[in-house]
Amino acid sequence: MRYLLSITAVLLCLSLSAQREDDYYKIEKISIPKGVELEVGGMDFMADGRLAVCTRRGEIWLIGDLEKEASYVQFARGLHEPLGLAVRDGAIYVSQRGEVTKLEDTNGDDRADRFETVYELPLTGNYHEYHYGPLFRPDGSMMATMNVGWAGGGVSRVKWRGWMMRYDADAKELKPYAAGLRSPAGFGTNAQGDIFVAENQGDWIGSGRITHLAEGDFAGHRESLAWADQPGSKVKTRLEDIHDDHKTMYAARKALGTVKLPAVWFPHGILGISTAAIITDRTEGGFGPFAGQMLVSDQGQSKIMRVSLEKVEGEYQGAVFPFREGFASGLLRMNFNKDNTLYAGQTARGWSATGGKEFALERLRWTGKVPFEMYQIKATENGLEVEFTQPVNPATVRASAFTIQNFTYLYRKAYGSPVVDIKDNAIRSATLLPDGKTVRLELAGFRPGFIYEVKLKNIRAADGTGLLHDFGYYTLNAIPGGGGGADAGADDTSEAMTGEYVAAKRPTEMPASWNGKVDTELLLESTPGMKFKQTFLTVKAGAKVRLTFRNPDDMQHNFLLTSGKKGNVVGKAAEGLGLKGLAEGYIPDMDEVLVHTRLVEPDTNDVIYFEAPKKPGLYEYICTVPGHYQSMRGVLKVE
Repeated sequence: MRYLLSITAVLLCLSLSAQREDDYYKIEKISIPKGVELEVGGMDFMADGRLAVCTRRGEIWLIGDLEKEASYVQFARGLHEPLGLAVRDGAIYVSQRGEVTKLEDTNGDDRADRFETVYELPLTGNYHEYHYGPLFRPDGSMMATMNVGWAGGGVSRVKWRGWMMRYDADAKELKPYAAGLRSPAGFGTNAQGDIFVAENQGDWIGSGRITHLAEGDFAGHRESLAWADQPGSKVKTRLEDIHDDHKTMYAARKALGTVKLPAVWFPHGILGISTAAIITDRTEGGFGPFAGQMLVSDQGQSKIMRVSLEKVEGEYQGAVFPFREGFASGLLRMNFNKDNTLYAGQTARGWSATGGKEFALERLRWTGKVPFEMYQIKATENGLEVEFTQPVNPATVRASAFTIQNFTYLYRKAYGSPVVDIKDNAIRSATLLPDGKTVRLELAGFRPGFIYEVKLKNIRAADGTGLLHDFGYYTLNAIPGGGGGADAGADDTSEAMTGEYVAAKRPTEMPASWNGKVDTELLLESTPGMKFKQTFLTVKAGAKVRLTFRNPDDMQHNFLLTSGKKGNVVGKAAEGLGLKGLAEGYIPDMDEVLVHTRLVEPDTNDVIYFEAPKKPGLYEYICTVPGHYQSMRGVLKVE
């Protein structure tokens, strides 16, 4: 009997042990020959199973023998930073900066010998004028997206910048499709064939998100509206309609009726910092239990998120969950092969990523095991339904096992947004439905126009297995049936909407005791690629220091001086700040932080005063914006 009890105890411990992503989805490295800088900009599979890859350095490679020591053949070179590739009827189509080009091999030697311009795009030369695509539609047309330029903020100085465009192959004509885009690095279709675009945080974009785009939609970024009145445009929103006074996108939608709300918001720093590729799992179970759902990659955090969608009041909304992290570089492109293996093309030069490598090609395989996960979240008239991938242990289902908060983002010209108007949701009841896999939550204060953070604690599968991931975020644009409480709608502002963090360790005035004099003036600057321009600074022990941190980059940064070689400790603590991280400047409250600036907007600066440590040594400084600290760091030498 004692032996049987021991076996039972061991099995119980095994079932309750922490799950790992690697148990279910394994990352495998694909070899890259020396001398090949495979900074993947686009990728697609050829009919013979080879992977066609275009690189940001202007090359196209055909990669074969993917299951062995991969073989590489250079198909073309000399292209202008291509950031998208599609294979169609044996030809390769590539989105260069200023055109889509059709490349063909007419003599079978694996070298492109015919280059045809499908359509051209005007350029100003602004570095931020990226061009993505093409995405072929069933009717033979192709879709492409275009960044706005950057000049201290998004700018659309040449026609159709910030738009999704449609090329009609029969008419040989490029037509405007939808507006309001800032940096739409990835787009794809859901299981129903509807188009979704991924967006990156910036001006008018409070956080990363994906949006369903239909013809004539305006997705939020104001500057693209410079061309909304041009022939061919079906966009009804105008430049003068969009301003900071709306405060939230939900309020702008209510006021104008022409603003397309994101289907799913991705909380910045928690589930990505630079959303990229969108791909739907069309493997019918060959890649695990999430067939029909969407996978969205993140370039900055080297990972994949998973999205479940539903339609409410005729519009898409849904939830985003963690899926798989740990890729070697910035995950920009994804594609399934015929064997239901997901290939991941990666790049980080100039766009630093947590993976650490400058570029990589990897694949993700399902091991055949089904993780215990939240499968999807759906809205009801008075709350949410959470469905799991496996039957749930009824004894673990109780209201106290769930924690829910809701919040939103500012809609403004300034870069990004803190989490604002955050409120806790009381859970009135948690009921396990007859299917044994779905828990219905009745909430107090249920309101549309907000993102709902759903966190779980001690929920177990029927066999005792714990959750692989215990949180997700549901975007509630509309309540089924049009319901909503007295506080429904993100229309008002609260004190939380200022989002300005001030602390004693950010001394912005010279102490009176210094008598107007400093010993050392330090200048620190950001540089593109999530780096500090000055990575080694020197001061005398105890010196009175005036430090100016300038940020000429196109994203937010900060400066934190640590108490020694503490960059990793402080950086990880900043990542753990969660929803309130941005509002607090990503500054963790800990002894290892000696002094810091505020979160500095693009093309601005911050000045602080401090006394250098009295103990000589090396003191690391870092930027703690999520995903930055691993590459954006330097050393202050105290002599």
